[in-house]
Amino acid sequence: MAHVVDIAQVQTHGAGHDAGHGHADHPPTSTGLDHRKLLMWAFLANDCMFFGALIATYMIYRGRAESVGTGPFPSEILDIPYTSVSAFVLLMSSLTMVLALAALQKGDLRGSRIWILATALLGTIFIGGQYFEFTEFYHEGLSLQTNMFGATFFTLTGFHGFHVTIGVIWLLTMLFVSLRGGLKQEDSLDLEITGLYWHFVDIVWIVIFTLVYLIPYEEVESAEPAEHARHVFDVGQRLVGVVF
Repeated sequence: MAHVVDIAQVQTHGAGHDAGHGHADHPPTSTGLDHRKLLMWAFLANDCMFFGALIATYMIYRGRAESVGTGPFPSEILDIPYTSVSAFVLLMSSLTMVLALAALQKGDLRGSRIWILATALLGTIFIGGQYFEFTEFYHEGLSLQTNMFGATFFTLTGFHGFHVTIGVIWLLTMLFVSLRGGLKQEDSLDLEITGLYWHFVDIVWIVIFTLVYLIPYEEVESAEPAEHARHVFDVGQRLVGVVF
């Protein structure tokens, strides 16, 4: 009888210990994914359609500014070398994001914090570069009210910049939580979800940079209406394919 009582006491003590110090489990969904991760994928799918609509609108109206004779035009103010540097900075932030997650999964908390901070700094540099670009364009006479190019350009790139800003704030929050001891190896999924958002923002910028800066302006302007509409539809399909 005493032996049975001892076992019961040990089991009771173990249960109380787990309840007091264990972490709350997040059971997987029917897809096998954690419900928080599935929710992030659903949000990114919605955001993908949002950016697809903005990109399609930009491609449709890109050639209208010159046709109505109101400048400045894309070929006059877009600075591809400058924006290429900004794009490179943002793409490098995806690498630092991967390194931050890998370090946390290995239990290297110090390394994870360093790479999270590096990712946030690279994102901040990108936002600063975009602000400088917007300021220069405004001084050259381009604004939301100038022409269709200005309206669609500032709307598309501005919303992307807003997403990057949210990502930077998110990263700094994760860094603060880590410094307070709330982000450990077993919490790597939290950082992985942050990384999903950050990588999505980077992928969207690749698409925007290619269509807005790299495709020759004359190519879009001279396209036949039916061919142009088909081109816009293909762009939307490719964006969805790249993300998923």
